Amino acid sequence: MNMPFSKYQGTGNDFILVDNRSNAFTALSQKEIERLCDRRFSIGADGLMMLNQKVGYDFEMKYYNADGKPGSMCGNGGRCMALFAYDLGLRKNSFRFFASDGEHEAELENGSAIINLKMKDVAGYKEEDGHFIVDTGSPHYIKFVTDVMDIDVVKEGTEIRYSEQFAKEGINVNFVEEKGADEIIVRTYERGVEDETFSCGTGVTACAIVCHHNDVGYNDVTVTTKGGKLVVKYDRSYENKYSNIWLCGPTVKSFEGTIVVDL
Repeated sequence: MNMPFSKYQGTGNDFILVDNRSNAFTALSQKEIERLCDRRFSIGADGLMMLNQKVGYDFEMKYYNADGKPGSMCGNGGRCMALFAYDLGLRKNSFRFFASDGEHEAELENGSAIINLKMKDVAGYKEEDGHFIVDTGSPHYIKFVTDVMDIDVVKEGTEIRYSEQFAKEGINVNFVEEKGADEIIVRTYERGVEDETFSCGTGVTACAIVCHHNDVGYNDVTVTTKGGKLVVKYDRSYENKYSNIWLCGPTVKSFEGTIVVDL
């Protein structure tokens, strides 16, 4: 069966996007999705997303990791999905959509060049032996380092992700270097991809939350990734709760095409 698709990326975090409002491709198997995401033998991507219909929302975002398994929330994926919906003809400057962790909002700026995504509220984080664990729709392990570009992200990320504590459910592993009160550099090893990605939206959000520069009130953190810069904005309360969290940055349509798939 022929399947139309589009390829989008947000700061180098790239995805295969499929318009599935007719449910024509719901039966795609894990094996077939994994094949499509293979960079040597097919389209290649960090994941595949389907845009589905959802009563009461502009659309539903269904995300699959590069290994073909259903994934948790993907921040850059959500930003790409908003632009995809716009390009499909849903000509709106803001969207309300449903994802694996619930409702999200997305706003288009500067002629849709910048997509801002509202993330779920975060009720704090856990600190363990100098590292941090935060759930921003996906679970993240955060480790601070002095020179993040010298880190072997795949080696060290694999060791943490497959450690006894995290092997069963998996966890995304982030290495963070602080450059100032409101600027950080982040590199991420992603579960499901089982490799370093050029950017990770939920990971960038988690790191920015841990790196809050105001004890309470409004925070605005610039994050540099291998694929570009993102900005995370949020409010922090006295109870160490985080709300009004926005992940902001560029999103680009790379190309579109049609590929034969087995259903």
